[in-house]
Amino acid sequence: MTENEHKITVTQQQLAHIGEGAIAYMREMDAEDLKGKFPGVPDMAPGTKLWALFAADGKPILLADARDAALAGAFENDLQPVSLH
Repeated sequence: MTENEHKITVTQQQLAHIGEGAIAYMREMDAEDLKGKFPGVPDMAPGTKLWALFAADGKPILLADARDAALAGAFENDLQPVSLH
């Protein structure tokens, strides 16, 4: 570490709240993976793909059948969307 560098420590709890209320992430998911993230999601045909929008802390916000619809959902909730691959 050089003289002008500072060490910053962030706890897991602090890290979990970064972006809260401002950032959401989008991810295309298979129907099989949705059950664990969206409780109560109805059974779907295997291989069905949907777009999921999650809060920065990982809480599910919405499901959509198209990327554009998930993106619109983020903007409607005043969230800056980012994509996860």
